[in-house]
Amino acid sequence: MVVGQSASVRHTGTVTATRTAWSIRARVIAAVMILTGLALVLSGAVIYIQGEASTRQRVTSDLAQAADEVAQLAQGNDPETGEPFTGVEALLRASMQRAVHPPAEGSFAVLGNRIRWTAPDGVVLRPEDDPELVAAVLPLAAGDQVVQGDLTTALREYRYIVVPVRGLAGDPSGALVRVADMGLERAVLQPVYITYSLIAIGALLLVAMLIWLVVGRLLRPISWMRQTAERITETDISQRIPVRGNDDLSALAGTVNGMLDRLESAVSAQRELLDDVGHELRTPLTIVRGHLELMDAADPGDVTATRTLVLDELDRMRRLVDDLLTLAKAEQPDFVVTEPVDVARLTDETLAKASSLGDRHWVLDQLADAEVALDPQRIAQAWLQLAANAVQYSEPGSTVGMGSRLAEGELWLWVRDEGVGIPEDERLRILSRKVLGRGGTGTGLGLAIVASIANAHGGRIDVQSMTDVGSRISIVIPTEAAPHQEEDDEPDSDR
Repeated sequence: MVVGQSASVRHTGTVTATRTAWSIRARVIAAVMILTGLALVLSGAVIYIQGEASTRQRVTSDLAQAADEVAQLAQGNDPETGEPFTGVEALLRASMQRAVHPPAEGSFAVLGNRIRWTAPDGVVLRPEDDPELVAAVLPLAAGDQVVQGDLTTALREYRYIVVPVRGLAGDPSGALVRVADMGLERAVLQPVYITYSLIAIGALLLVAMLIWLVVGRLLRPISWMRQTAERITETDISQRIPVRGNDDLSALAGTVNGMLDRLESAVSAQRELLDDVGHELRTPLTIVRGHLELMDAADPGDVTATRTLVLDELDRMRRLVDDLLTLAKAEQPDFVVTEPVDVARLTDETLAKASSLGDRHWVLDQLADAEVALDPQRIAQAWLQLAANAVQYSEPGSTVGMGSRLAEGELWLWVRDEGVGIPEDERLRILSRKVLGRGGTGTGLGLAIVASIANAHGGRIDVQSMTDVGSRISIVIPTEAAPHQEEDDEPDSDR
C-alpha cells in the first residue's frame, strides 16, 4: 500500500491612527500617546502574526504527523492479527482506532467514495457532520497525493489533510481525512491577546499620567513667563521669571530675564533723563522768565543787562542739554568704542588742550609709555572735565598737574589741583547727578559724566582730597597691557 506525499498555505492585516490639538501640554501628550499607542499596536500586531503563524505551523505539523503515522502503520503489521495488512480497509480501521484527537481536531476515513469510519464518540469535532467539508475532500480521497489545505464553511474554518491509501489491484481506494478547527486553535491564544490588550491599555494610561506630570513640570517656565508678562505694566517692569533647572526652557527664562533687565535699564535711563531735564532746566527757565517779566523795556541799560543774563542762562541750558545727552548715551552698549591707544601721546595731547582752560601753572606729573585698549575721545572728554573742575575750584596761577601711569594691571589718569578741596562727606556724592559740590556754579553733571565714562570702560573714579589744600581725582581703568618700560612708583599724594 502506498501513502501519498505533501503540499501547504497563509494570512495578513493593518492599523491606522488620528490626531487632535489643544494646548501645548495636550498636544505633547497627544503626540506621545499616539506614538506609544502605535508602538503598542505594532507590538500587538507582531504578537498576533507570530501567534497565527505559530498556530498554523503547529496544526500543519500535527496533521503531517497523522500522515506519517498512517505511512508507518502501513509498513507494520495489523495489531489485531499480527500479520501484514491485507487491504486498505484494515489499514484505515487500525488508523482510526489508534488516532488521538486533541479538542480542536477530528477525522474520518473514506473508503471508495463514502465515509466508512468516524472518530469515537468522545471526540468533540465531528467533521463528517459538515456537508461542505465532506463534499470538498471526497474528490481528493481518490487522488494519489497527500493534500493539505484550508477551507471555510458555514460552520467552521478548517485546516485539513487528506492522506490517500492504495492497496493491491482490485482493492477499493481509501483515504484518511484529518481536520483542525482553526477557530478553536486560535482560541487557545485568546487569553494571551486579552492580557496583552489590558496591559497595553494600562501602560497607555500610565504613560498619559506620567507625561501629563512631566510635561507640566517641563512647561512650568512657560507658565511663569505668561504670569510674569501679565504682571508687567507700563510703570512696573521689575518682575522677573523664576529660573530653576538647567534645561532649554530654563535657559529661555534666563534670556527673557536678561532682556527685561536691559529693558528696565533703558526705561530707567529714559525716566532719569526726563527727571534730570525737568530738574536742571527748571531753574534757568525760571530765572529767564523772572528777569524778562521785571525788565523795563524803556531802559536801555536794563535791556542790555537782561539780554546778557538771558544769553548766559541759555548757554548754561545748552551745556545742561549736552551733559544730559551724554549721560543718557552712557547707558548704551556703543557708548565707548575701544581701540589700541598710545597713552603717552594721549597724555601729552590732553595736557596741551587743558592748558587753554585757565591761567594755571600746568605741569606733567608722570607719563605712562604703554598702549591700552580704550576710547580715546571719551577718555579725553572725561580727563578735560576733570581739568575744567580743577580750574573752576582753584586760584589763578596755582599749579594743576596731570599724569598717567600703569600700576598692578590698572591705568591711572589723574588731575591734581591746589584748590579748595572736597569735604569728606561729599566725596561720594559729587559723582552722582544734580550735585554741584564745593560751592561751584556748573551744571553739577561733570563728574557724573566722568564716572559714567569710567564705568563704561569697566573702571572707577578715585578721589583723594584735603580741604583748603587740594584734590587729586583719577580715572582708573583695568588693563592687562604691559608698559614699554619700567614705571616709577605712584607719586605721593598730599591730599
